[in-house]
Amino acid sequence: MTYKIMVQPSGNQFEAEAEETILDAALRQGFAFPYGCRSGACGACVGKVLSGDFRYEDDEEPMALSENDKKNSMCVFCQAYPQSDLVLELNEISAAKDIVVKTLPSRVVKMEKLAPDVMRVYLKLPMIERMQFLAGQYLDFLLKDGRRRSFSIANPPHDDAMLELHIRKVEGGEFTRYVFEEMQEKALMRIEGPLGSFFLREDSDRPLIFMAGGTGFAPLKAILEHAFAEDIKRPIHFYWGARDKSGLYLNELVQAWADEIENFSYTPVLSQVSEESNWDGRKGMVHEAIVEDYADLSEYEIYASGPPEMIDSGRDAFVKKGLSEDCYYYDAFTFSGEND
Repeated sequence: MTYKIMVQPSGNQFEAEAEETILDAALRQGFAFPYGCRSGACGACVGKVLSGDFRYEDDEEPMALSENDKKNSMCVFCQAYPQSDLVLELNEISAAKDIVVKTLPSRVVKMEKLAPDVMRVYLKLPMIERMQFLAGQYLDFLLKDGRRRSFSIANPPHDDAMLELHIRKVEGGEFTRYVFEEMQEKALMRIEGPLGSFFLREDSDRPLIFMAGGTGFAPLKAILEHAFAEDIKRPIHFYWGARDKSGLYLNELVQAWADEIENFSYTPVLSQVSEESNWDGRKGMVHEAIVEDYADLSEYEIYASGPPEMIDSGRDAFVKKGLSEDCYYYDAFTFSGEND
């Protein structure tokens, strides 16, 4: 069975099979829906259903769907299967539409431990290949058993001789254990990308606040280096939250940006500070530091990347300070447990 799907306000239309998700059908036909994890956890692909019916697999509602979302007829498109013709409401992403998603071989050419639990991995593509991407997007490792593991691209598009990834070791994680204990330089890996809709909206002149938690720094590093290369003059204030100083694994790089770039400022925030650390900077939760510094966020855009708890807490706090939800862009780093 095939269903027709219309998207408002663009007026775009496409068809979806009953056994494919709404997001998969849209992406298959070249429509740039926003999305992130594709597992129903991050909420990046949530939009409104104006008319029509849909279902979730096993009738289980995705974790990204809040009670308020349910009351407002919102839908997690990466998990929803059409059951009739549909009319949807969401803002499509024109900047990503013409970028081709590729499956490519890659070689690990360099590995560098940036912190006890953070590994920087550089991948090299074949000589005749390049991956066109927007700063902030991610790629998937395609594993032999069919599983995928997603990691943000940490380098900007203008510096794409290698692809830079920041991989955090997950407790009990099978793939990240492999990266830290077994992966060697020259290892061959299959990848797919670019993926995701987390990137800088350059058609705006609003001042920018960036918020990272842990390795959520990776996509923001790419966006920042892109903004610097493009000489974007919008004020940028970057907040990086971590448990301890080791979590700020490229702190000197960011501090150098703050010292050299006039429209960029930097505030690191630690949530677990011991007396022995000699830390005299900001303490607490990173989103709380932003709220303390900005009484009115109505004129700002905020880009956030990191744990879902940080993303959600930030959204609630920032909206109370006047931020429009349409000006909150995020990449929630979700983990699937023992296989990460």
